[in-house]
Amino acid sequence: MVRWMLLSLALALVGAASLTWLRAPTLWLWRTAILVGEFGHFLVVLPLAVGGCGWVWGGEWRGVIVTACAVATVSLLRPVAQAAWIGRGLPKKLTAAFGKVEMRCAPFTLGGLVARGYAPVPVETRRVTNGLAMDFYRAVGRTTPAPCVVMIHGGGWDSGDRTQLPAVNHHLARRGYAVAAVSYRLAPETVWPAQADDIAAAIAHFKTHATELGIDPTRLVLMGRSAGGQLATVVAYGRSDTAVRGAVSFYGPHDQVFAWGFSREDDILNAVKLLRQYLGGAPEEAAEAYRTASAYLIATKDNAVPTLLVHGLQDPMVWHKQSERLHAKLDELDVPNALVSLPWATHACDFNPRGPSGQLSWYALEWFLAAVTRLKMS
Repeated sequence: MVRWMLLSLALALVGAASLTWLRAPTLWLWRTAILVGEFGHFLVVLPLAVGGCGWVWGGEWRGVIVTACAVATVSLLRPVAQAAWIGRGLPKKLTAAFGKVEMRCAPFTLGGLVARGYAPVPVETRRVTNGLAMDFYRAVGRTTPAPCVVMIHGGGWDSGDRTQLPAVNHHLARRGYAVAAVSYRLAPETVWPAQADDIAAAIAHFKTHATELGIDPTRLVLMGRSAGGQLATVVAYGRSDTAVRGAVSFYGPHDQVFAWGFSREDDILNAVKLLRQYLGGAPEEAAEAYRTASAYLIATKDNAVPTLLVHGLQDPMVWHKQSERLHAKLDELDVPNALVSLPWATHACDFNPRGPSGQLSWYALEWFLAAVTRLKMS
């Protein structure tokens, strides 16, 4: 009985840990992928314990149990090992893309995995010109107007809100940036381009109230995750506002025609439904909406701004190819950009800010913001 239990546990651990190598096919397994990918360095005690017990009590299954636990251990430690390797080359990559920046921290450290949480700053909820709410994080320790990061939430365009993953907002505010986490109207009640109009209305509000907010209205950066990443790049490229110095997209879809081509009703998010309700139909029914909602399709040398892309190779919701293609196009257009690819990571890989993905993505983000806004702490 004990041997079978140990064998079952060992195989379950191998299956879970394999999600650092494979895309999760279901929402439940996607959540497991976040757990093993970004917290696996803590979970590694489980296969070590099961393997030790298997060595003692495994009987004829000893070899299988120990081998399975060894594979699980390696898979759980893979993100940390690869993050350390990627971190070594990240400053060089970012320097080549955006220029040299003096950073306060390393791209990745083992100590960072167990670092304390980030102290929050006061948050002010305001209404912008179109009546939608935003949460404003005022820059800490500045006596001069601060650059402002416009944070756009994800959620497949039909869910989510501005309160998502606020840790980075507090962190950036303590680094001297103002952060405005904005709202936009959701599908299916509202279709494209109303969402872009909402972001543009928020930007107009910041310019009108810049003195009151303590921000520099000429130094704005649009940032979003997932659906918010799509909005960040497409608004930055499509609205041609010189105040927008750059765009940041964490695992966002940048070509909706391309997305439609490999979407299915039975995929992990029912992407067919999401695209239909967001853009008003299939591509043949709403061709102009699909084009104007795609940063990849509208980008030119004249309208594209410096761009930072972060994406996990094991993302089952937004294919890594989306960021690869935009990165390649921006390279062709000679627009400063960088793609930080995380081989083990899934969608929402920055959920744990101190995990392997969180450390690397926050480091790249800070570098990018300092480069495009030329932040000087007062």
